[in-house]
Amino acid sequence: MSEGLLTRVRIWDLPTRLFHWALVLCVLGSVLSAKVGGNAMVWHMRLGYAVLALLGFRLLWGVVGGRWSRFRSFLYSPAALLRYLRGRPRADDHFEVGHNPLGAYSVLAMLAWLLLQVASGLVADDEIAFSGPLVSQVSSEISLAWTAYHKSYGQWGLYALVALHVAAIAYHRLGRSKDLIGPMFSGDKRLQAAVPPARDTWASRLFALTLLAACAAGVYLLVTPAPVV
Repeated sequence: MSEGLLTRVRIWDLPTRLFHWALVLCVLGSVLSAKVGGNAMVWHMRLGYAVLALLGFRLLWGVVGGRWSRFRSFLYSPAALLRYLRGRPRADDHFEVGHNPLGAYSVLAMLAWLLLQVASGLVADDEIAFSGPLVSQVSSEISLAWTAYHKSYGQWGLYALVALHVAAIAYHRLGRSKDLIGPMFSGDKRLQAAVPPARDTWASRLFALTLLAACAAGVYLLVTPAPVV
């Protein structure tokens, strides 16, 4: 459907959108449960496992997902970043379609930081209310080091990346009149140029659900102690 020179195009497939909002809720819940402490730490761990499963799914979906959700669509070269910063894109850059170069680097940094934060939590032990499921697999020195990281640099680095993400959304909305939130709900963007839409069929959605289930099963096997024979 067209509005003047603008055409509605499916950019974010449903699995990508659900991943995004599920990750937001899980990270928020994980932070809040850590602040509450005590019995809430059980949920902190569970939500951490959920984040790990979601990240595993996103890594796979970045290879086989919808066109604009694939990593190859937003792994920009330094030259492309320079063209974006100078405001001199080529016709085939499509910076306005999926993630622009700065947004892409922000997303990749967020995914990597979350993965490291969850991994550090798996071997962390505060000796009070929290002990990661893989503590026994590392030395006490390594566990203490990653515990300190998880509670300091890892935590504050995550806050900084989230704040940067929110600031970028606000800047595009208020400074450039571009809505980044709406398309992450609807999946569609109104674009002037003719661009190929993302594949978002029921078959692809079922495939995504299968991938997520496999990632969840993998996390379960990772964090569940082997039975004693």
